[in-house]
Amino acid sequence: MLRREEKDRKDLGGDEVIAFLGKGTEFKGVITFHGTIRIDGHVEGEIITEGTLIVGEGAVINSEISAGTVVCGGKIAGNITAMEKIQLLPTAVLDGSVKTPLLIIEEGVRFNGNCQMSRTTGAPPRAGLEGVGVVRGQEAEAAKEAR
Repeated sequence: MLRREEKDRKDLGGDEVIAFLGKGTEFKGVITFHGTIRIDGHVEGEIITEGTLIVGEGAVINSEISAGTVVCGGKIAGNITAMEKIQLLPTAVLDGSVKTPLLIIEEGVRFNGNCQMSRTTGAPPRAGLEGVGVVRGQEAEAAKEAR
């Protein structure tokens, strides 16, 4: 079993968190980083990375976000562009548009905005995501037409 400190330093994919903005932290400006960062505080401005952004349950972010992967359990007001995927956890509130090849929205999410998806030549979606809605751009369009 991992101790709390070790567990907090791991994201959902097992990568080590290289930076952490804790609860009660406020930041205004541009955050640029490589690797994985977890935010549990308040951020206003712009977030840019090719890595992973983890937005904790208590986080409030008013930013334009450009990242490789975004995993959100908090509140985001702003547009998100993700090269790999966006995962919205049950406690997430997103007011803004998303652009990503893979969008995962779990039950309970509040999403107000637009979604733009495009097919990429990446790996197929992972099996075993029970209870999770996985939407891919053109496959979603075909499913709608089939109904």
